Amino acid sequence: MAQVKPTKSRAPFFLMLIAIVISAAGLIYKKMQTSNPAPIVLAPGTALPKAEGYLRGKADAPVSIIEFGDFECPGCGQFANVTEPDIRSRIVDAGLASFRFYDFPLPMHGNTMSASLAAACAADQGKFWEMHDVLFRNQNDWNTAATANPRKVIATYLKPLGINEDEWNKCFDSQKDVARIEAHRAAGVERNISSTPTFIIGDQMISGGQTYDTIKHMVDSLIAAKSATAAPPVKK
Repeated sequence: MAQVKPTKSRAPFFLMLIAIVISAAGLIYKKMQTSNPAPIVLAPGTALPKAEGYLRGKADAPVSIIEFGDFECPGCGQFANVTEPDIRSRIVDAGLASFRFYDFPLPMHGNTMSASLAAACAADQGKFWEMHDVLFRNQNDWNTAATANPRKVIATYLKPLGINEDEWNKCFDSQKDVARIEAHRAAGVERNISSTPTFIIGDQMISGGQTYDTIKHMVDSLIAAKSATAAPPVKK
């Protein structure tokens, strides 16, 4: 009569497999906790400051150009990199118009609030426009498609821009400028802004990326209209 060999228990194998899965899950969770910064939110009941935007040029220039923009918006990036340099040098620096940027972070852009906060903290050190430019220039390095930790990427821009890293980190961690960002967004909502970039030139609103020629024509027309209104009547 053939002897039946005893069946080995597979319980140790399954216990070891369960231990491996639990250990791997713990490592993944730890990594997620490290790579994803705390959410940027406004504390309930926080009073919003006056929305003033970030000014470039003379506040009393004949015409005001306002942009409501999202740092992660591709169209905003194209405008900032292609068109805005000419607007600054040929319109703003020439004293024909002032330019103000208002944050209008859109909900579909997961990293844009981090970028707005990074720019606000840079503004506290007088470096808003420097940070504005480098964020748009390197948008594809820190946006949602590129990283789950935009702060880590953006932090590499601080030293080249001459920003005090300790002060910037304290500002970012405290999220004290979130109220300023939300005030900018609220100002856009009040004006029925729904997309970025949107511009208000004088009292005229235009949406979408605009060419230099379009904006220059609008500025020239507004200046001409003001001059005609201010001119004394011609004596007959």
